Amino acid sequence: MTTCLIVIDAQESFRHRPYWNAALLAPYLEAQNALIAGAVAAGLPVVRVFHVDAPPSPANPFALESGHVRPIEGLAPFEAAATFTKHRHSALVNSGLDVWLTQHGIRRLIVSGIRTEQCCETTTRHASDLGWEVDYVTDATLTFDMVQPDGRPLSAADIKARTATVLDGRFATVCSVAQALERATEGATT
Repeated sequence: MTTCLIVIDAQESFRHRPYWNAALLAPYLEAQNALIAGAVAAGLPVVRVFHVDAPPSPANPFALESGHVRPIEGLAPFEAAATFTKHRHSALVNSGLDVWLTQHGIRRLIVSGIRTEQCCETTTRHASDLGWEVDYVTDATLTFDMVQPDGRPLSAADIKARTATVLDGRFATVCSVAQALERATEGATT
């Protein structure tokens, strides 16, 4: 089975959002960089996905005009097998990623990036529904604290736990970095 690592929205745009929490970045980058290094060492393709949104203004951190749609500082440099731009939560909607994956015979995706419960989870569910096997590396995703509709806080750790719970065994296999890399290379053609 051919496997591909997808790095979703690991971009500077998030530093310019009001919910940004720099304290959460280091553990994410450690896991994300280890996953990238392991995938590169195993010869797996690594795909980069950026999120671009309207309005096209320097004041919008997700607009190209802002200059923030670029790899987040601290992300290990890597040569992407392909780079895609998305405008929706799922990296598979109108980005061309689905076509590229199919053309390259990719059967398993390793999902990582920013935000855990948003673009990473949505891409995972979408990919599973389209027939890809998905490994979801929770430690190599990043999210931020939120406020629930009733006003109570919801921590980033709780969001990650909830996402892992609802995805595992239904839409994905929730893995550590080491487990994802082992699954990608055990008896697989890369």
